[in-house]
Amino acid sequence: MGLSFLNATPAQRADPARADVACFIGFCAPRSAEVPLQTPVLVESFSHFNALFAWNQRPVVEGGSARCATWLGAAVRSFFARGGQRAYVVSVGAPWALAPLATEHHDQRLSRLRQLLPAYPGAGRATPEFSPLEPTTFRGLHHLHGLPVSLVLLPDLPELCADVATPLAVAQAPVPPDALFVECSSATLPARPDTALRAVPAPRLDEAGYQRWQTALATAQAFLSHPRHGRECQLVAALPLPQRQAFHVDALAARLSTWGVLAAGGTARDERGFVQLAWPWLRTQASVDLPEALEPADGVLAGLLAAGSLQQGTFRSVAGAFSVPRLADVQHGEPVPAWGLAHAPGADALGRQVCVFAPQPGGWALQSDVVPGVGEAWRFGGTGRLMGCLLRTCRSAGEAVVFGANGEALWAQLQRTIESVLMGFFREGAFAGARASDAFDVRCDRTTMSQADLDNGRLIVQVRVRPALSVEHISVNLSFGDEGLGLAVREAA
Repeated sequence: MGLSFLNATPAQRADPARADVACFIGFCAPRSAEVPLQTPVLVESFSHFNALFAWNQRPVVEGGSARCATWLGAAVRSFFARGGQRAYVVSVGAPWALAPLATEHHDQRLSRLRQLLPAYPGAGRATPEFSPLEPTTFRGLHHLHGLPVSLVLLPDLPELCADVATPLAVAQAPVPPDALFVECSSATLPARPDTALRAVPAPRLDEAGYQRWQTALATAQAFLSHPRHGRECQLVAALPLPQRQAFHVDALAARLSTWGVLAAGGTARDERGFVQLAWPWLRTQASVDLPEALEPADGVLAGLLAAGSLQQGTFRSVAGAFSVPRLADVQHGEPVPAWGLAHAPGADALGRQVCVFAPQPGGWALQSDVVPGVGEAWRFGGTGRLMGCLLRTCRSAGEAVVFGANGEALWAQLQRTIESVLMGFFREGAFAGARASDAFDVRCDRTTMSQADLDNGRLIVQVRVRPALSVEHISVNLSFGDEGLGLAVREAA
């Protein structure tokens, strides 16, 4: 017998400038009791996720043997397939049957929505009050508090906002395979979808469903934009499919503006910079295990954003040529968008506020990398991602001096630290302007703090930046105090 010593791998501290990490929150049963519910689980590959979660074991019909993929599992799969490398998964519970035989009660839908969004309005049993200092109160979106993530996805939202019961359609004849040209090889072609599953319609929303979805979206935005939660994370959501008989898809942009999902005019609210919407739903080689063989595009977009952050910088667009090779397996869209091919009524209005995937001569591509707002300072999707990255970096800088003596020496030290961080972003091309003085400005002195601030132990830094592709500056007030880092973001002329 003898003793042997192994060098343990040191724990890696999360890089605050890393903007590619996503968090998926939804319904997906763990494979074992060792993976707890309502707890973030770190995964760094799809095989790792597959080993922990039974993502493809959702019952198609209550009591039946057929199984399909969960929306959360499909989103995680697409995220890693498009270039994502790191994600947290929060399972809030096991999925229900895709096509239940009995109509569920409204309270059941509300309960499931509140597993994702505890603040979702409506009567019924209240969830435990959220406390940032007490993890046992965390539910759904609360888990973002303290997680080093920049993207969050709630893949179950479209189905939860659609009709409560998803009826099985009458069995149809098998659908012939899509025409495919492949190189001669011994590789097995992707399996065709099961006929019964192909007959199950994807979730589609009527006007009431879109209003429920808009309420869910607004609830998530309110949480993400609250100063207490950092304003550092961006929601990536799939725009749900409309019911075919409800209205023509060309009128979708006008309807969404009427319902408040898209901006119709006026001044943009800064919380619009904390969401990106993806459209349409896509048919890929892997989506055969979903209803109609269609998958929402939120996981696809999140994977592109993660890959873009790692390879070219989070502030640069992932639309156009960057996206084409990563969408080689996309075969179809529902509905087929006309962007880049013809100008359908309403197409431009939707493309200005929604991230649209569409076919082009070289293959499918992301046509627009935007957010649903009207303020030019926030229009480009990279602006919100850049601001989140800057806020995480500034938070890290503030934590290093939180116990320092609040005086002029500390103010100068913190100002130099933040200027050094911003200079690094400037050299990488994140800011507009030929000189650093045109691109950003940092102040931390008695002009940024009142005597009341000093008496209450608050240290306030004003940061003013001009993101690339923006014609306006964005001002950020960082307030360091007993309650942590608070901040206010506003546009400035």
